[in-house]
Amino acid sequence: MCYSRGLGRFLQLFTAQWPYDDRPAYVGLFHDLPISWGAAPGSDDDSDYWERRLPMQLKDLADERPRTSLFDAIVIDEGQDFSLLWWEAVQSCLRNQVEGILYVFTDERQRIFGREGASPITMNPIQLDENLRNAEQIVAGFADLAFEPPIPRNGPGEEIEWSEVDIDDALAEADSQVESLMDAGWNPGDIALLTTGSRHPVQREIVETEGTSAYWDQFFAAEDVFYGHVLGFKGLERPVVVLCINGFRDPDRALDMLYVGMSRATTKLVIVGDMSA
Repeated sequence: MCYSRGLGRFLQLFTAQWPYDDRPAYVGLFHDLPISWGAAPGSDDDSDYWERRLPMQLKDLADERPRTSLFDAIVIDEGQDFSLLWWEAVQSCLRNQVEGILYVFTDERQRIFGREGASPITMNPIQLDENLRNAEQIVAGFADLAFEPPIPRNGPGEEIEWSEVDIDDALAEADSQVESLMDAGWNPGDIALLTTGSRHPVQREIVETEGTSAYWDQFFAAEDVFYGHVLGFKGLERPVVVLCINGFRDPDRALDMLYVGMSRATTKLVIVGDMSA
C-alpha cells in the first residue's frame, strides 16, 4: 500500500498481470483499505478525517476482524508519507504483530507533505545507493539535494535544460517547452509537465470534468502529455519532464519538492521558472 493515488493505481495495474494465486490480498491506497472494510467515506476538505479519524478507524476495524482475515506481510512504498497514527493502524493489520513481515521503502528527502512518523522497524535499514531510474546528467543535477548522492547506473542521457523566467510567466514558458519537445520529435506520451505551485489548468479541467480515475488512466495510457503536480507524482516517472517552478505552498519544503520533481525524468529534464525563488 501507499499514499499516492497515481502510485497506488500503478501498483494495482502491475500486480494484476501476475498469476491469480500470486497476487496480494490487497493492493492500493492506505485510505481505501479501511473503507473497503466498512469505514464511512470522507470529504476531500476534511483533513482531520484523513489524518486522524480514518487511521483510528482502520486500527479499530483490524482489531475487530478475525486474525485469519488479516495479512501475513505488508509492503509499504513511499513510507515517509505515513504519520504515526497510520503506522499504528498498519501494524494492527498484521495477523501476527510480533512475527508478521513488514517491508518499508522510503526516501527521507521526499518527505514533502509535512507529515511526521517513523516506521516501527527497529533493525538497521538496507541502504539502496544505486540509481536505476535517471540518466547520469539528471542524477548529477539533483545530487546536491540528496542526503547521499546515489551512484547512477542508467547511462548517459541528454543535458538538463534551464529556462529562467519570472514566476508569473512560468506556466506559459513550460507550455512552450512542451511544444518545442514535440517539434523535436518526442512523443506526447513521453512527456510530463509537473508544477510546484498551482496546478496546470489542463490538470484541473480533466479532474473536474472526468474525475480522478480518468485523469490517472490518461497517464498510464501514455498517449498524451501528462499534466501533474510534484506532490502527486512521487514514485512515478516519464522519459521527459518539464518541471515548472511556479511557486511553493510551503517554502520549507521547496528543496524536497525540487528533488522529487527533478528525479521523475528518466532521460531528459527541462526546468522552467525563477531559479532564485
